[in-house]
Amino acid sequence: MARIVTADESGVEQAVMVLKKGGVVVFPTETVYGIGADIRKPEAIRRIFEIKARGFTQPLLVHCGDKTQLQMMVKDVPEWAEPLIARFLPGPLALIFFRSEAVPEIVSAGRETVGIRVVANEVFIRICEELGAPIAGTSANLSGEPATNDFGAIALEVIGKTDLAINSGISGSGCASTILDLTVKPLRIIRTGQIGKDEIERVLGEVVVNNDIQP
Repeated sequence: MARIVTADESGVEQAVMVLKKGGVVVFPTETVYGIGADIRKPEAIRRIFEIKARGFTQPLLVHCGDKTQLQMMVKDVPEWAEPLIARFLPGPLALIFFRSEAVPEIVSAGRETVGIRVVANEVFIRICEELGAPIAGTSANLSGEPATNDFGAIALEVIGKTDLAINSGISGSGCASTILDLTVKPLRIIRTGQIGKDEIERVLGEVVVNNDIQP
């Protein structure tokens, strides 16, 4: 069973220590609870798939603590995407870019692209700051089951196989982040979440295709 800690400075420090040693952690975000590992630890990242019973062909998201970490994970941020980043990040919008070499292939499921988001949760931000790296991860639920913002609702099969879990009670909205693919034209929403198509189009000034899939 994972060590369960509170969402205070001690909990943050313990989470960072576990991540640095190649462990897997359950963490709060502004959407739902996540499960993740240090982006620099491919073997720990492999465990995320095993814990969730998730296929290795399904890419993970890279969760960043700030926009600087985002820049390190991608080959290039197009100038036309800057207004989108300025308006919605940090926040519940994941953007798909062409990945840099800093992103292990296991995270992107062998693809040249990767989904990145900058998390707007103070506990998570402090973890990334002290870790000095983003966290590769996904929602803290068994594959095919619903994600949750309630720590008490996370499946014991998930928590029991991780190394540490941060209990922040009810954390986040309970609604997943929107995922927007910036590597295709027209731009494509592949998961609808908190941020809607109309909001994105108003910022970009262009039409976005909604090709939503279930998270």
